[in-house]
Amino acid sequence: MDRGTVGSAQSGRLLVEVREEGPSAVVTPAGELDHHTADLLREPLEDCLAKGFKRLVIDCSRLEFCDSTGLNVLLGARLKAEAAGGGVHLAGMQPVVARVFEITGADAVFTVHDTLEAALADDSA
Repeated sequence: MDRGTVGSAQSGRLLVEVREEGPSAVVTPAGELDHHTADLLREPLEDCLAKGFKRLVIDCSRLEFCDSTGLNVLLGARLKAEAAGGGVHLAGMQPVVARVFEITGADAVFTVHDTLEAALADDSA
């Protein structure tokens, strides 16, 4: 598999790493995703789509918090990826983050995987 680091961005509360993994862009936010840090995730997601990645895998295993602004960033990326014939897969959500998706019903519109490995093994868009 191709494992190239595409880039990273960081603030005091959120680090976002991006790498290529075969046909997917794997985006790993670490820390708190909220109103103050949302653009640190939005920009790399939009960059991945602009570079032609249709399949985005968000490794949520290091995401400690996600508010409605962060959720909207992910929903926006999902719409853009689906418009391009792809999709957004979420992997390894911590219980506190998974709860936000469950309460809002967003877990029903994303493909959610228990682990990053499972998300990468899923060959759907």
